[in-house]
Amino acid sequence: MKPHPITDSESFESILVGAVKAGFPSPAEDLREKLDLVKLLVRHTASTFFFQVDGVSMVDADMDEGDILIVDRAVDPYNDCKAVCFIDGEFTVKRVSIGSDGVVLLPCNERNTKFRPIPVGPDNDFVIWGVVTFIIKKA
Repeated sequence: MKPHPITDSESFESILVGAVKAGFPSPAEDLREKLDLVKLLVRHTASTFFFQVDGVSMVDADMDEGDILIVDRAVDPYNDCKAVCFIDGEFTVKRVSIGSDGVVLLPCNERNTKFRPIPVGPDNDFVIWGVVTFIIKKA
């Protein structure tokens, strides 16, 4: 897992055809407008990074292999947030349980018992690197 930074000069501007009906079809040609995904999905460009999910420990948190995570380092971590953490030299994405007795990194895959909670202790080199703000799903 390696972060990809967003620069101020980057723009993922594209043509948005418009809203798409999930019921009856509608003509879309008259609804065309520009869509800038950075403006839509990124609040703090200097502190926002992309990560691609590698693995299946977070499938029950709707993070599937190949999905793109938008991670903002300017967002303060909070209990039960999904976050990219740096622990003992490696990046991982987990649900973060912050309690009076410390931090525990929780996987979200009930079907696979090999993924266990990771208690963070004083001997760990640990930082909550950034909070997941959006997930871009792989089709």
